[in-house]
Amino acid sequence: MTRRTVRIAMNGVTGRMGYRQHLIRSVLAIREQGGLDLGDGDVLWPEPVLVGRREHALKEIAERHGLTEWSTDLDTVLADSAVDIYFDAQVTSARVEALKKAIAAGKHLYAEKPTATGLDDALELARLATAAGIKHGVVQDKIFLPGLLKLKRLVEGGFFGEILSVRGEFGYWVFEGDWQQAQRPSWNYRAEDGGGITVDMFPHWEYVLHELFGRVTSVQAHITTHLPQRWDEQGKPYAATADDAAYGIFELDGGAVAQINSSWTVRVNRDELVEFQVDGTYGSAVAGLRRCRVQHRSTTPKPVWNPDLPVTEPFREQWQEVPDNTEFENGFKAQWELFLRHVALDEPYHWDLLAGARGVQLAELGLRSSAEGRRLDVPELTL
Repeated sequence: MTRRTVRIAMNGVTGRMGYRQHLIRSVLAIREQGGLDLGDGDVLWPEPVLVGRREHALKEIAERHGLTEWSTDLDTVLADSAVDIYFDAQVTSARVEALKKAIAAGKHLYAEKPTATGLDDALELARLATAAGIKHGVVQDKIFLPGLLKLKRLVEGGFFGEILSVRGEFGYWVFEGDWQQAQRPSWNYRAEDGGGITVDMFPHWEYVLHELFGRVTSVQAHITTHLPQRWDEQGKPYAATADDAAYGIFELDGGAVAQINSSWTVRVNRDELVEFQVDGTYGSAVAGLRRCRVQHRSTTPKPVWNPDLPVTEPFREQWQEVPDNTEFENGFKAQWELFLRHVALDEPYHWDLLAGARGVQLAELGLRSSAEGRRLDVPELTL
């Protein structure tokens, strides 16, 4: 067995997502399984180099997990020729500058979404990386979730017939921070820091819709800030200048229509924090993070509207569970492994910076649609 080491500068691991999903459940999990099997006796061993602004936090994480390399000096880390990949999970507003530095240093790139707060910057990153000849990828984790993988299986198997519509509900109540601590960082609710649910979630919806049902061709959105004041990590009140709810209608290539509500000001009355209902001529499905249930045309009941009588039909019981039929990896880890194989073996990989730019484009057009009160076309992007 030959072990090949790949050194990854990981910037933003002191944040919740960067630490839990990317460091622990992805890169360290790959190490715990003995590395990434490349075939022919080769194993790829990821060696993280932790990067961030808070020295004490980096040191504590490194000691907790037996890691030896960490730094608060990004420029020095990028200047190290032994570093192969730069990963970015910082706040969005800091991402573009860091990614440009990594491109200039010739590092392969893997980044959280959104890659930028505006389309011009997102496209520039894609063009610079392509011109530099480096490999680049963007986290698009939702399509690796068990529920959506089952949904993809149904689409590819022709279960739906003609797909007519997609209805999505995402969100939960994020506490304001006054009488109970908020479960998301305060920067998410300040537009000046790159916050807002539209720039956060519309990039997700772009790739979910694109991958499963077709390219988004138009968007009409209503975007708002329901809670104008919140309290930060120190318990101090601040103005919530970023949107906390976005209601979007998306036309898809092929004719289907998607409606997706995204909100941090909604209390959950559904089985999972995100659910998609897909309706087609032959059948329907409801998919969440893990579960997926279906109802075929042959087993569809015949509800009759009668407001004078109580409902007696057990509607939720009339759906059939889609079996796992396989073991599902953590979605973040699954995509990390695909990207590392892309770097090591040049295997095909299409979740790149151009795909990331499509997500930024949809968020930007969604915000503009809401501001102008009209539906907007979504042009195809090219480099």
